[in-house]
Amino acid sequence: MRQAVSIQPDLTEKWLDLDHAKELEAISRLLDRDPRIYELAWQDLQLQAGGKGQSTGARGMSGEQVVRALIVKQMGGFSYSELAFHLEDSRSYRTFCRLGLVGWTPKKSTLAQNIKALTCATLEAIHKRIVALALDTGVERGNRVRVDATVVESNIHHPTDSELLWDCVRVLTRLLARARGLLGSEHFSFRDRSRQAKRRRKKINDSRTKDMRLQPYRDLIQITEKVQDSAKAARNVLAKQGPSQESGARRLLEELDCFLERTATVIDPTRRRILDGETVPASEKIVSIFEEHTAIIRKDARETLYGHKVCLTAGSSSLVLDLVILQGNPPDSSLATTMVQRHIANHSQPPRQIAFDGGFASKANLEEIKQMGHHSISCTMSSSARAGAFRSVTWPRAPGSTSGCATFAPVSKASSPFSNAPLDSSDALGDPGLPSRATLGRV
Repeated sequence: MRQAVSIQPDLTEKWLDLDHAKELEAISRLLDRDPRIYELAWQDLQLQAGGKGQSTGARGMSGEQVVRALIVKQMGGFSYSELAFHLEDSRSYRTFCRLGLVGWTPKKSTLAQNIKALTCATLEAIHKRIVALALDTGVERGNRVRVDATVVESNIHHPTDSELLWDCVRVLTRLLARARGLLGSEHFSFRDRSRQAKRRRKKINDSRTKDMRLQPYRDLIQITEKVQDSAKAARNVLAKQGPSQESGARRLLEELDCFLERTATVIDPTRRRILDGETVPASEKIVSIFEEHTAIIRKDARETLYGHKVCLTAGSSSLVLDLVILQGNPPDSSLATTMVQRHIANHSQPPRQIAFDGGFASKANLEEIKQMGHHSISCTMSSSARAGAFRSVTWPRAPGSTSGCATFAPVSKASSPFSNAPLDSSDALGDPGLPSRATLGRV
């Protein structure tokens, strides 16, 4: 019945009858089963606040809200600005993050500050508790796993020497302007050389030959060194203020120390490579002054990526059971036994079946893993790796397949360890549910 005046709206949080809202509701119920997850996040937030008690300062975001906001950010691939918008705009996201239907929502700076307060150790501990919940509820058993490695790229622009030098100039110039504002122009002044650096950078990008780029590079290096000298002078003036300096001055001093060190790391390899013609090892380079931890990952002869190599262990439910962020680009063959040992340490027993990509395959690895108590080990292999060491598996013709060839016979989806369908099919040797791979070697 139509009403002339609306009644008081219901402010109770309710889930919408939509697929994504139902997914968020299921995740919410799962998180509520283990309140320790929120306590882990709360401990990091307390450390960020200097260990202050709950009776001091603004209320801020709770540990629960920070964890839930992080989940929304990762699920949607949102930036902090986009996350702030969706939390303000979406009823389902507000309900999931326990923000209420009306009132305050965190801004992007608040979200960034709180989410970044969660340490790597805390995130790993939270992930382990979620995996434990999956084991308790029967979603995952941990007895069939696959190990693989991939590269997660850093959020940086393509690194070139001229772009890195330009980044150093503009960042140091910005910090110098802040120093002048804190100290006053009568105590500190500097010359802004950003326009000079920008022109040299453009000339380098427009040059067609190596010889044409040589002089602009020489000029750009000199300009960067002059800006570096000005930043060192500002740093010395700030350091003389001692313990009495304001918090803003202390933060500025820390930023100057950080970017002065990174600027020196950019200038030296650039001079050696461009002006002196040396070949600089990748270990002596940085590809970003903002994400200095970024590694140079060479994938065979195909492409070069900038980020971090990660090694993952996934279960039959497609849940990631373990993840290791690696330093540099170690070969896959050196990671196989380590990942199996980590799985045994986390689950107190080895998996019944384990599958590897071809890069992990070596006779020594498979023999060592077999001695740990594994019943079934499989990996893709090249013909050279298979010859004389393993015998190939001949697959029967699977339902829906177009061929039954011994080396490239497709396997039905139901026989994959990463399918949610019942595993009732068997391979030629009688083991059910081996990985969906074209050619397999078996111990």
